[in-house]
Amino acid sequence: MSPTVVVMMGINDIGWPGENAITPDDKEPTAEDIISGYKQLIDRAHAHGVRIVGATLTPFADTFKGLPTEGYYTPQKEEIRATVNEWIRTGGGFDGVVDFDKVMEDPAKPGYLRDDYDCGDNLHPNDAGYKAMADAVDLDLLLGSAK
Repeated sequence: MSPTVVVMMGINDIGWPGENAITPDDKEPTAEDIISGYKQLIDRAHAHGVRIVGATLTPFADTFKGLPTEGYYTPQKEEIRATVNEWIRTGGGFDGVVDFDKVMEDPAKPGYLRDDYDCGDNLHPNDAGYKAMADAVDLDLLLGSAK
């Protein structure tokens, strides 16, 4: 059995650059920049016999709203997140996918975390949210018997 790594990264790369008090001069990445990084991780994992599972990026609408870091979320950044998630789901590079976006998204408010899973900042899950994420991981996927 090959080892498996689950990769869920990129939301801070999308959120932090630009329109906020902390990183106003950082260059905002494109979806292609994030996807290129994923492809490098996939290639390196496979070169070492490691299975790699991609996890979609969770909703982040209105993250840090009303705070100096409010620019973490913008509609343009949401477009980047959506494009990256679509590639994670359909790009075929990962050995499997865990769709945390679908688990965590409020069905009545697309792009937003479910209220019952939100710790209060519109970005990080609370305990119930993390449990829902854990429950969404198919153990067969981690063991290599499902894709």
